[in-house]
Amino acid sequence: MEENKKGEQLLKRGIEDTLVTDFATENRSSYGDFLELKTLLNIQKTFQDPAEPDEMLFLIIHQVSELWLKLMHHQLVEVRRFLQKDEFGPALKNIDRIKAIQRQLIAAWETLQTMTPADYLTFRDALGNSSGFQSYGYRQIEFILGNKDTSTMKVHAHDPEVMEALNAALVKPSLYDEVIKMLARQGFDVPQELLERDFSEPYSGDPRIVKIWVEVYQDIDKYWDLYALAEKLMDVEALFQRWRFDHATAVERVIGMQKGTGGSSGVAFLKKALELKFFHDLYDMRSQLIYSK
Repeated sequence: MEENKKGEQLLKRGIEDTLVTDFATENRSSYGDFLELKTLLNIQKTFQDPAEPDEMLFLIIHQVSELWLKLMHHQLVEVRRFLQKDEFGPALKNIDRIKAIQRQLIAAWETLQTMTPADYLTFRDALGNSSGFQSYGYRQIEFILGNKDTSTMKVHAHDPEVMEALNAALVKPSLYDEVIKMLARQGFDVPQELLERDFSEPYSGDPRIVKIWVEVYQDIDKYWDLYALAEKLMDVEALFQRWRFDHATAVERVIGMQKGTGGSSGVAFLKKALELKFFHDLYDMRSQLIYSK
């Protein structure tokens, strides 16, 4: 009997007397208030009523991904700010967080792949012309990482608020532009035209900057901070490529080589993105470093 009573007590944890339970008191916010859960958990408006079984999966996966993209962009802005002040430690710490966020984004594709082609067919027509290409959160990340392509902004022309945000992101120096500026402040011979260039244009690499990175990698003891920064930037690039690859793989598993929503060629369009690079100099440096005599 005693053992049974102990077992029942263990099952009935209850709550501690000190826990706050009265939220009717003025200016006392709850967990739900702080996170605005009534709003957050009620914005999953499915395309069909009643919803098809996999609609909720599709909707939440993409909404959660947009939140991760928002946080990733926030952290990239922080990294850029720290680089502007030559604060290596905080910059590297924030890049580690960005990498963790990227892994969360990659994991989302694994969950999405539990949706079969038959599942997707039940609600695909309801998507209309919507497409992930239209994500302005993703576009902000591409811009701050240096892939500045004004043609990608056309799909947002109908939304002045989004266009204002994207135009502001377009003209600001990318993360790597700030790295180049930092190299100059560190005493390296960086051409002035690179420091004063039109930052709304994409940067595709420069042999003079590649030469600087070769010097850094040939003496990592002397330039450890720069070396560590460069390698973490390559980590971000690699994870971004993996995210793109897993995206294309997930889409191909569901729709094959059919055209995507929003008018794209589908998987073929996604695979083209695998050819894009952000940190050209860091790639080019590797060839020169490995094969230099």
